[in-house]
Amino acid sequence: MNYGSLRLTDWLPTTKKEMKIRDWDYVDVILFSGDAYIDHPAFGAAVIGRLLEKEGLRVAIVPQPNWRDDLRDFKKLGIPRLFFAISAGAMDSMINRYTANKRLRSNDAYTPDGRPDMRPDRTTIVYANILKDLYPDVPVVIGGIEASLRRITHYDYWDDRLHKTILADSGADLLIYGMGEQPLKQLVQEVKNGKRINEIYTIPQTAFLVPKNAVPANIFTEEKRLFSHEECLHDKLKQAQNFRIVEEQSNRLHAARILQNVDNKTLVVNPPFSPMTEEEIDASFDLPYTRLPHPKYKGKHIPAYEMIKFSVNLHRGCFGGCAFCTISAHQGKFIASRSKRSILNEVKKITEIPDFKGYISDLGGPSANMYRMGGKDHSLCEKCKKPSCIFPEICSNLNTDHSALLDIYRAIDVMPDIKKTFIGSGIRYDMLLHKSSDKQTNQAAENYIEEVIVHHVSGRLKVAPEHTSDNVLRIMRKPSFNQFLQFKKIFDSIDKKYSLNQQLIPYFISSHPGCTLTDMAELAVTLKNLNIKPKQVQDFTPSPMTLATEIYYTGYHPYTLEPVYCARTKKEKNTQHRFFFWYRPSNRPAIIAELKRINRPDMIKKIYSKG
Repeated sequence: MNYGSLRLTDWLPTTKKEMKIRDWDYVDVILFSGDAYIDHPAFGAAVIGRLLEKEGLRVAIVPQPNWRDDLRDFKKLGIPRLFFAISAGAMDSMINRYTANKRLRSNDAYTPDGRPDMRPDRTTIVYANILKDLYPDVPVVIGGIEASLRRITHYDYWDDRLHKTILADSGADLLIYGMGEQPLKQLVQEVKNGKRINEIYTIPQTAFLVPKNAVPANIFTEEKRLFSHEECLHDKLKQAQNFRIVEEQSNRLHAARILQNVDNKTLVVNPPFSPMTEEEIDASFDLPYTRLPHPKYKGKHIPAYEMIKFSVNLHRGCFGGCAFCTISAHQGKFIASRSKRSILNEVKKITEIPDFKGYISDLGGPSANMYRMGGKDHSLCEKCKKPSCIFPEICSNLNTDHSALLDIYRAIDVMPDIKKTFIGSGIRYDMLLHKSSDKQTNQAAENYIEEVIVHHVSGRLKVAPEHTSDNVLRIMRKPSFNQFLQFKKIFDSIDKKYSLNQQLIPYFISSHPGCTLTDMAELAVTLKNLNIKPKQVQDFTPSPMTLATEIYYTGYHPYTLEPVYCARTKKEKNTQHRFFFWYRPSNRPAIIAELKRINRPDMIKKIYSKG
């Protein structure tokens, strides 16, 4: 791409003036986004806009409209010929705006100059309500992460209560969940054929509300009915039981349609599409993105863009199934990988960006080392509904060969203008330590470890053991801490062999469901003995539609229905958090006091050798 010759029309229009430059007097779809408009495949609004454009539609984007004034941003482009579309952005708006302590964040990474006041709480609902008030007869389609994670009855941490499906509160006509390319293409085709959006019931990966007595016939193989929203309000155990059904169906190749009554209506959630083929995912990444923020942001700094500006996403999906993670609820556990051709083409485009200095910041994905991995025997995957392919142990049917990924790394590293590539995404070391029955797979894992440590680390390699307690890790669906110790030995050995002087940085989560003060005391002892002094620890934030959140809200594990302890109060959370920083003199009195309170004075000498 010749970046010096870019014109305003190389981006999708955001104003009436930009429409006139294109000689447009109408648009087919107006897309409202909670994020700044960055024309890059890592940003959902750009992907959806470019996809609709490829389908032959005229598309305009209104990024971060002002919802406080006379609503001129919602009126300025008029009425779309087909529908309004809404995405809250690359994050759930409440997670974007609030910390785990429910304090307003001081910056927003997806906003120019990090301004924290450019989107409302529950962005999807606010935008949809405004559009429905202004234009009640124009269909509204919602999607993106916020809509996906709130498609059924869900716990909202910031209100500390259950919310209905976001369809009920937003008034939207249709919800597209997950990665939206496949359902959106079918929706466009249906609309082009003359169908009304509020009468389209057969598209996979969509959800909608209908009167209880007008549920459309099921064209899919199965159907599961959840406890109603009202039943869940009165019985947390029923909410826990619902979650298991939803999670299992979200992770099946051939899932059931899900029904749930709410108010006087029925929510219908159609099963997801099959995982994208290589050709389909390539088509999405190969769309004509400028890879740059819209010119309206000239001179402004958008933190999220700067972070991914020189990175490449190799695949979608994650089969880790971590209890606290939303990826499986949005992208699913099945991996959709791009072709080598598509990836190398994107790297070439990056090298042409004027301020590129030769360094790719990340060759990754939701988890860095799952590229091209999947079931060896597809028929076994078709029967499986487990949320994780690698917990409690790595599935014997899973191909964990890292050879294709190594091939990608090496092909990029020899490209002109590339000085070095880094792996910034998280690495699953449990897959690297796994001993397969296939010698080539085992050798590729060993080669991968050495290749990454020697050639793709910028001084510090980040991994996520999350905790040291096996009890807590089981609830997290993470491997034993012993595996981290095994990986650390390998890391240290390679580091010494090549005189690299690099660090292995472990990430931890504080106050995760199932974690007790005894677990934290034992963690402090373990970290002390390893001379690990964490600098930052992620406080557990209950995100809608995760296993950990359901445990936190209901107090039960959805798969066993057994009670699980959770740190809920600010005092409980702060106390647990303090143990990660046992080495700080200011924390010592409080830690000692807590250990005495729980009758564990034996731990004091283990943490503080002088008593």
